[in-house]
Amino acid sequence: MREVEVVVIGAGQAGLSSAYHLRRTGFGPDRDFVVLDHSPGPGGAWQFRWPSLTYGKVHGMHALPGMELTDAAADRPSAEVIGAYFDRYERAFDLRVRRPVDVRAVREGDDGRLLVRTSDGDWSTRALINATGTWDRPFWPRYPGQRSFRGRQLHTAQYAGPEEFAGQRVVVVGGGASGTQHLLEIAPYAAATTWVTRRPPVFREGPFDQETGRAAVALVEERVRLGLPPRSVVSVTGLPLNDAVRRGLADGVLDRQPMFDRIAPDGVEWGDGPDTRRVGADVILWATGFRAALDHLRPLRLREPGGGIRVEGTRAVADPRVHLVGYGPSASTIGANRAGRAAVRDIRRLLAEEPAEPAVA
Repeated sequence: MREVEVVVIGAGQAGLSSAYHLRRTGFGPDRDFVVLDHSPGPGGAWQFRWPSLTYGKVHGMHALPGMELTDAAADRPSAEVIGAYFDRYERAFDLRVRRPVDVRAVREGDDGRLLVRTSDGDWSTRALINATGTWDRPFWPRYPGQRSFRGRQLHTAQYAGPEEFAGQRVVVVGGGASGTQHLLEIAPYAAATTWVTRRPPVFREGPFDQETGRAAVALVEERVRLGLPPRSVVSVTGLPLNDAVRRGLADGVLDRQPMFDRIAPDGVEWGDGPDTRRVGADVILWATGFRAALDHLRPLRLREPGGGIRVEGTRAVADPRVHLVGYGPSASTIGANRAGRAAVRDIRRLLAEEPAEPAVA
């Protein structure tokens, strides 16, 4: 049994930000804290993004604390750019991330400590920073007739680029940024595309300033404070109306259809009987987002009746030893930076047995 003061799970933006602030405030890697990451290399979820998502298409990527991301070519795949940046960052601050390590469960340990069970042995810790993000939990909706579909179904997490859809009829489901990006990329290759969303998309014009950002984060934060599953910040802010989106709207690629009623063997259908409308499809691409990857925390029974984990700041209300960074309002890159600093500040008080300060909205 290896003992540390803090275990950080995940080495994406949230985990590295937390590790940086631990290091900066005097915690030593491998001595006082350890970072466990199940990915094969640096880059967090970014390393799994499709090659056509170049760095120039990434909006809102905020640098990690203490090191700017400079000289990034806009035409390079974001997976390469950010993977290399995270690698430099880990080495520059000597964070000693252990990978690949799968965290299987976190449960109550001895003497008020937490027991972290992993594929590489167990850890005993006084505090935990969970920074596991969402990439490992793609959300697949269920619709009548889904199993009868004779074509291919895939999720954004499996998307590798537009070329594989050449000559095919593609239905893209989802009104977020990934859905619009997929459509705009696939349309020049596909025989036909159809865009389907549950709610009409909301496009945002004008700059995304600090006031707008604070208002969006506040809406997400309120759900988390009530113990409800968090919505993404993007779902609150709407989709940016850039030049590519304007062209997609003008040429009909982004002609949104309401959600279909059922899936048929060779497509999707709306309505019943003689009023049934059908669209043929070879592929259904589910750009339906992700859910927080928190199953390993299940033994701690942190979830509220509403389905989420109630959090004050980053601290789990049900267990002050556990901090969720990159969850809910801190899911953005800049939010993860700030949350990492706040979590470390709170943990230092916990380990010193000082009362925690109230969370600042």
